Order: sequence, then structure tokens, then C-alpha cells
Amino acid sequence: MDILTRISDTLIGGDDENVARLTRQAIDQGIPAKDILDRGLIGGMNTVGERFKVHEIFLPEVLLSARAMHAGLDEIKPLLIRDGVPSRGKVIIGSVQGDLHDIGKNLVGIMLKGAAFEVIDLGNDVAPESFVETATRENAVIIGMSALLTTTMPMMGSVVNLVREQGLGDRLKIIIGGAPVSEEYARQIGADAYGFDAANAVDRVKSLVGVN
Repeated sequence: MDILTRISDTLIGGDDENVARLTRQAIDQGIPAKDILDRGLIGGMNTVGERFKVHEIFLPEVLLSARAMHAGLDEIKPLLIRDGVPSRGKVIIGSVQGDLHDIGKNLVGIMLKGAAFEVIDLGNDVAPESFVETATRENAVIIGMSALLTTTMPMMGSVVNLVREQGLGDRLKIIIGGAPVSEEYARQIGADAYGFDAANAVDRVKSLVGVN
């Protein structure tokens, strides 16, 4: 078994210390940081995402794997910066204004990081203007919004309208999710995508930016 497969398998098992150790070994062997990222760390998290999607594993296992992924990333991050390896893009996420629920949103953030996106999490109770201003300032490619209350869902439409008014729709895509949200509602307000759970949301974000 090659070391990148071992990194991937160890990450799936949620063993952060050994992921860090194996990542250092791969660096010492002269394996490019991008290969370690793509085939070891992201490869492992992709498997975690697929298993989570079909309920083979659950949230605690995902969190352990995410911690292991970050342990590996900490080892290769200086090399990625040195080599100029880009992220897949910046994603702004948050729960909309008036909504204080964030468990689902937090899981989406973890899995997006595992898919090599740079995530800026604005937290909960985020005003429409904050989503758009941050996305503009950070040159983000995606805004992801979550709502768990039907009374806060209209805030999603406010963000979509702001993006349109500012002429940002060509470069800035919007995905929404949350228990009361639906594909139909996403179409109704003009959002670009709807994620019915965290794993699906990551798939949809990848599709929006054109990566596998």
C-alpha cells in the first residue's frame, strides 16, 4: 500500500496523529504537496462524504476525519503556499438573519474544507448585506445560506436580490439549505442551487464551480 493510500485510509479512520505523521513521511519522500492534498487528504474526505451520504458513518466520525484532515493540512500548508497551489475558491457561509441554528451549517463548512475550498464562516444571524459585502471583499465564488425557521427563509431572497442588484450574479453563485428549505423554494427566489444535506451541498458547490 503506497503512503498516499495509507494517509487516505488513516484519515477515514479519524486518526489525526498518524495522518500528521504519514504526511510528514510523504513530504520527506519528496511527494509533491498537491499530490498529498489531492490523493491523500481530499481522497480520504471524499470517501468520508460518500459514506456519510449513504448513512454508513455519522456526524461524530465525520468530525474525527475532519480533525485528521486538518492535521495533515497543517503539515503541507507551507508547501502549498510556496508552490502556489490554489484552493478551489472561497465560500462564504452563514445562517441567515434571525436564525441562530448552526449545526448543519457547521457540518457543511467542515466538508467544504475537506473538498479543498477556503471557507469563511460568518456564523449565525447574518444580515443580507454582510453576506454580499464579505463575498465581494474576499472575491468569493459561492454564498451558502442556511435557515431552520420558515420565518427567516425570506432573508435568503434578500441576499439573492442584493447580488442581482449589484450585478454579481455572473461570478457569485448562491446555494441554500436547511430543514424547511426546498428545491422549489430555491427556484422561487432565484438561488443557483439547493443542498438537502451537507454531503449533497458539497456536491452542488463543486458543480457550481465546475470541479469534480
